[in-house]
Amino acid sequence: MLLRHTSKEVKERNALTINPAKTCQPVGAMYASLGIHGCLPHSHGSQGCCSYHRSALTRHYKEPVMAGTSSFTEGTSVFGGQSNLITAFENMFNVYDPDIIAVHTTCLSETIGDDVSQIAQKAYDDGKVPEGKYIIQASTPSYVGSHVTGFANMCTAIAKDLPVYTEEKNSTINILPGWVEPSDMKEIKRIMKAMKVPFIMFPDTSGVMDAPMTGTHEFFPKGGTKISDLKKSGSSAFTFALGKFCSEDAATQLKKGCGVPFETMEIPFGIKATDRFLMKVSEITGCPIPEEIAVERGQLVDMITDMEQYLFGKKVALFGDPDTIIPLSEFLSDIGMVPKHIVSGTPGNYFMEKMGEIVPDANVKNGPQADMYLMHQWIKNESVDLLIGNTYGKYIARDENIPFVRMGFPIYDRVGHSYFPLVGYKGAIRLLEKILTVIMDKVDAEAKEEKFELVM
Repeated sequence: MLLRHTSKEVKERNALTINPAKTCQPVGAMYASLGIHGCLPHSHGSQGCCSYHRSALTRHYKEPVMAGTSSFTEGTSVFGGQSNLITAFENMFNVYDPDIIAVHTTCLSETIGDDVSQIAQKAYDDGKVPEGKYIIQASTPSYVGSHVTGFANMCTAIAKDLPVYTEEKNSTINILPGWVEPSDMKEIKRIMKAMKVPFIMFPDTSGVMDAPMTGTHEFFPKGGTKISDLKKSGSSAFTFALGKFCSEDAATQLKKGCGVPFETMEIPFGIKATDRFLMKVSEITGCPIPEEIAVERGQLVDMITDMEQYLFGKKVALFGDPDTIIPLSEFLSDIGMVPKHIVSGTPGNYFMEKMGEIVPDANVKNGPQADMYLMHQWIKNESVDLLIGNTYGKYIARDENIPFVRMGFPIYDRVGHSYFPLVGYKGAIRLLEKILTVIMDKVDAEAKEEKFELVM
């Protein structure tokens, strides 16, 4: 197959990445921008960069992604992109009438040193920004961090520029969901409504990246966090930052600018992470966890108990974003599976510390050299029973004949992730069903005729 060249011998690599387990910052920044209602993302760089960022998101979410670009040329690269960006602001507000433009930088604009905040201020000063409209900007060079970093940087820009400080706080809580699917954001909102918790979620891509087909094109879908709610988030009583890598910086900025206290928690994938999140929400708000949510937890536990024989002792390799892998590893351990090989292309010491606590015996690496090549080498040295990760894992899964569950970003070759959540107890049931399906499919496919069972 395609990866037969992968060597079994693992050698230390300090300056070489082979098939990275990440993509670039602007992709994440663009996704976060789309979580604001009426927002038009803008890529300050070349047309090719913007096309890649849009296509990456479109192929994953199966939705059109609108964005502007500064359309750098050779001349722009020499003399700077200020003129292009000012013209872009004027054109976009006049033609498309967004409520807000969210600018993210690219490698090229960062390398030549464009000061986007100064350019944005000049646009305000020159009257290029209509009354009641906004520009926010985030620095997102692709040669640093990953798409997760870009998402976090844009969330921090939102928290810096839009919430309004007030001395009096109300009973509302802010929820920063991290990079999850629109379906996951919608599920968190469902749970909060069931608990009768007043909340503001941002960013919120539900209703944007899972919009229905109506027969009429809407340039700005109905979903996304409204700017009026973002302004009110500065008056909230508390902020839940779900995922240290994606959400903590934004929560820190919100506390600094508006005095809203926060707590960083894991994204609620699995039992324990969901337990911690819901119990903390109940503690902060005084709203009890309703019976319907408790029932969902019981159903999850029942399913685990019923199917334990297909889970216990099974070794798992997983790769993806750190905020996903941390609670996912915990959940896999809780259901009796053994996370064995784990890579994340996003750098950060916290990830390695948490993995040391949750799966001390696993092979774990993150950063530039934590790539798909290393994952494949580890699997060649010690095989696993299950692989979990984005679409790029399909080559390893096929090459090594491993059951494969698609989870994370990007997923290009399957559908449903935008509609079926994996967070919360309901989401964990869905994830468990996906895991069991691929494992049991392999049991069926490889069973001898006399062992081919109707009831499993």
